[in-house]
Amino acid sequence: MVGFSQILIVPCLINFPSIPLSILLSSVFSFEFHPLDDCEGSKMLTVQDRMLNHTCAGFGRREFLKAGALGLAGFTLPDLLKVKAAGLTQGKPFRNKSVVLLFLQGGPPHIEFFDPKMTAPSEYRSITGEIPTNIPGVTFGSTFPKLAKMTDKLAVVRSYQSRNSSHTYLSVTSGGNSMKAAMGAVCSRILGTNDPTTGIPNNTLILPEAVQDGLKLGSNFETGAIPTLTDPGSLGSTYAAFNPAGGGKAKENMELNVSPERLADRKGLLGELDSIKRNIDADGSLEGADHFGQQAFDLVTKGVGFAFDLSKEDPKTLAKYDTRPHFDARKLQRWGDMRRATNLLGLQMLMARRLCESGCSFVTVSDCGWDYHANNNSPKGMTGIYPMGNQVDHAVSAFVQDLHDRGLSDDVLLLVTGEMGRSPQLNANGGRGHYGDMTSLLVAGGGLNMGQVIGESDNLAAQPATRPYGPENLAATILNFLFGLGPLRLIDGLPSDVLAMSNGTPIRELF
Repeated sequence: MVGFSQILIVPCLINFPSIPLSILLSSVFSFEFHPLDDCEGSKMLTVQDRMLNHTCAGFGRREFLKAGALGLAGFTLPDLLKVKAAGLTQGKPFRNKSVVLLFLQGGPPHIEFFDPKMTAPSEYRSITGEIPTNIPGVTFGSTFPKLAKMTDKLAVVRSYQSRNSSHTYLSVTSGGNSMKAAMGAVCSRILGTNDPTTGIPNNTLILPEAVQDGLKLGSNFETGAIPTLTDPGSLGSTYAAFNPAGGGKAKENMELNVSPERLADRKGLLGELDSIKRNIDADGSLEGADHFGQQAFDLVTKGVGFAFDLSKEDPKTLAKYDTRPHFDARKLQRWGDMRRATNLLGLQMLMARRLCESGCSFVTVSDCGWDYHANNNSPKGMTGIYPMGNQVDHAVSAFVQDLHDRGLSDDVLLLVTGEMGRSPQLNANGGRGHYGDMTSLLVAGGGLNMGQVIGESDNLAAQPATRPYGPENLAATILNFLFGLGPLRLIDGLPSDVLAMSNGTPIRELF
């Protein structure tokens, strides 16, 4: 049997719980594939640093990782994969499903989104008017024509309220759990930090910077609040969201050990690794390897970088998602509250789909600039709703249709919301203030009950007129979709605070 059975991790690099192995490898090391000197008939993949340097163990030319060499405390990568695979067959509630949370930071106006209230007085009704949907009698704000035509694939909750009226996100993304941990972190705690087959992080944050190299956005209140979007709370940094744009504990750990000069050669190293894999595939060196030995090798060579690389996407599909031609983001970014507004949401949603296909269980997509006071920090008359609303319409409809076309609608649940709604009554500048009593919530996919509007607001869209739902119900909906609330209680070893979340009540009409 080919000796792809074990990995040696030098102690100074052990603490990388959130970094996908292939990203770490391809960013730093060179690779050689050769027979083991001390194992007859065996092969070994050696991962080396090109630079002459001393490690904490005193090596001159560092060999940090060897697939086929010594294991860490006798526990090998294929062993780890076997354990995780065994867990899947022991009645544990892992369903190979994904959640995408599109979080519209700043507080999108619920009236201009999916509850236009055109029968209300002029100072309340939607400034964009309304557009009919394919559900009789149901209208959306007029900046959402594509979503209006596919409401058979959507559900809108008109009685949802975040009960939050400030620019902090954790009370919403955590569902108010006692750990003060965002749902992505909770899911990562239940599932593990990485998918056992692909190595993809199970909890990922996609900022605009992740889809456009070198993007530098201005700073405002949203910049400082972004960490609360995916905060792992008392679960700890091990379960923090992986941020491919940089930042987070994984990035900090990496920067402690990797110099910018070596990171600069990442593309060349990736190319070298691809070449090695092609050569190995060609000469049949892996023939006879057991399933988990093969999987261990693929974790290293195929890696997870592919999912983050939009250049690998079919150009026709990329064009369907692309929202860059829709507006010039610089015209919005000159406003203080919109410095992080971009026209990149379509590409962010495309990356989210690629991550879901690669096994990521929870993806948070951040889209900023929705604080529509219509003061000196945002345009009067909330005119930002036209380009930004159209972008959401295009990006979300492309995502939903793409899932449908790929047969993934039952396996991926999309949630679109923000930290709050906006005040029903327009202010003197034609804007709306902070408002937590009503909040937009759109749901798509997940094999749930679509083609419906759940609940109603009152005649001014100021309060729920039917049973209200809140973040705690949204959190329970996520858990019920991913695991089932009953089966979740049967998982051994989970903290009591996580298990307590299984007592929550999901949005009933969806199931």
